[in-house]
Amino acid sequence: MEFRLLGPVEARDGARRIALSGSKVHTVLAVLLLARGRVVSDERLSELLWGWDPPATMNAQIYTYISRLRKRLGPGVDLVRRQPGYQLTAAGARIDVLDFERLDRLGRKALEERRFEEAAGVFRNALGLWQGPALSNVTPYLAQVELPQLEEARTSTLEHRVEADLQLARHEPLVPELIGLVARFPLRERLRAQLMTALYRCGRQAEALQVFHEGRETLAEELGVDPGHDLRAAHQAVLSGESGRPARPKPAGVSVGSARALPPFMVPPATADFTGREHELAELRAELAASPGHHRAGFRARRMLITGMAGVGKTALAVQAAHAVADEFPDGLLHVRLRHEDGAPKDCAAVLGQLLRALGETGADPSVSGGGAEQLDDLIRRYRTRTAGRRLLILLDDAPNELRVDALLPPTADAAVLVTSHSRLPALPGFRTLVLEPMGTAESLALLTSMAGKSRILVEPEAADAIAEACAGLPLALRAAADRLAARPHWPAARLARRLSDPALRIEELRVGGLDVRRSLDSVLRQLPPIEQELARALAPRERGTFTAAAVALASGLSEDTAEELLERLVEGAVLEMSGIDTEGRPRYRFHELMRLVAAGPHECLADSRLSRAS
Repeated sequence: MEFRLLGPVEARDGARRIALSGSKVHTVLAVLLLARGRVVSDERLSELLWGWDPPATMNAQIYTYISRLRKRLGPGVDLVRRQPGYQLTAAGARIDVLDFERLDRLGRKALEERRFEEAAGVFRNALGLWQGPALSNVTPYLAQVELPQLEEARTSTLEHRVEADLQLARHEPLVPELIGLVARFPLRERLRAQLMTALYRCGRQAEALQVFHEGRETLAEELGVDPGHDLRAAHQAVLSGESGRPARPKPAGVSVGSARALPPFMVPPATADFTGREHELAELRAELAASPGHHRAGFRARRMLITGMAGVGKTALAVQAAHAVADEFPDGLLHVRLRHEDGAPKDCAAVLGQLLRALGETGADPSVSGGGAEQLDDLIRRYRTRTAGRRLLILLDDAPNELRVDALLPPTADAAVLVTSHSRLPALPGFRTLVLEPMGTAESLALLTSMAGKSRILVEPEAADAIAEACAGLPLALRAAADRLAARPHWPAARLARRLSDPALRIEELRVGGLDVRRSLDSVLRQLPPIEQELARALAPRERGTFTAAAVALASGLSEDTAEELLERLVEGAVLEMSGIDTEGRPRYRFHELMRLVAAGPHECLADSRLSRAS
């Protein structure tokens, strides 16, 4: 069995083309193949079949398409229902996308090892798998999602094949091809640099320089940036005569000179005992790092927002992901916190100055604030020029709002951006959002064990369960509890469990060194507008379970619409959580227990303690 996606979607059994009719059936097949054996949910299939306007008979129609595929593909393909959707596996089948990626990986390895003839041949074989525009007979919803990265992979492979041909002194036949490619992709600086090299080697120096000047004008007009490193290097090579011959292979054991500064690496060290979050970490790695054989810069921006309540581990996860994909970003890893320790937003000019210095900005200190809008605009322009065309990972930690993030976004998609914020930041364009929830019981116990040691946790399983329950899945609280145990080796775990069971003591017990649950959660509350903060602190003492906007309106004297709007803002600010709907279809809300205790204040915690003891 053979499946083709790099052109019209097709299924073949040997030389026989399997008849499939309609874009919807082709779309379902393509989605399941691109999932690479993972389950595709009904919701995802619906989105890619009908966009935001699915028919009322959505599930029945999906079932019909699946049934048609099963009948047409036969017993060699396992197409099964697995909640919450469907899964396709075809052992031994050939899929042209996977073949393309495998050949591209082999070609890149050969290119890195200076085996240029082999690399050029492998890249040609990979590109030969394309039978026209990929996914040409699917719905526009699927094409919009998948086609950009497939086309980017194709263009990136083409660039590598051109590089191999240039190393083999095949510059003359490359010139007409590259002229067409630059016309098609005027913003791809690598293709333009390759055309300059080929022209110069053909004795056409003036035309090579003209290509550079046209590229500089195009970048300025379209993006407002200057040429990146590759194009500037090609320009300098033409001027100095260094483009006249292919580069020599680097002798073994010879190190590259130190003329170019080392790329910045500002990301904090990874957490040594990072535990859990395997699914979330895998999702971030897949989104941030180009998959094997892919280089998606220039088409699809890799931008992720990690959101969730304070203390849930957003920064730890982001840092872990950054280290996991560091090799994908040879131009460096940037990191900056966008708030001070007290929660106040940092000055945008100061943040830009910090990043510019890390990127090699010299001269007067660009971080001095007070220059007004004109100075800020100049800093943003310089920052975008420095980041344009560079393969950077930029980690923006604890973002207070969308405006603070917008000024720090690079102008091209070569860089990936990872943002953490306890707010949802709905206005961020082009970002995928990962909502980080509190840990489950198993992950909580694993974190306690990794930090406090098996000898302290496994021997007292009931006490360990009680500690995990008191921490309510919040990694900050779990780490504080584990640190308290580790610092008191003479304490049995049961003693800490008893202290944490008392609401009057719990928040104070969860403070060790820099780990302070009260300070972290109260900082979020203090950043709220006065009316939202007042409502949260008023609700916390009396709302120990779930509640609706109607109940809040009745107790507070607000209209139900006003109460619901304020509660939704508290959800967006990670102070409240959604907890389903009631029998009348109204949303229900709740506090995370530790957030409730902090919002209620010490006197209310004492009242909780008395109630707990009385019960």
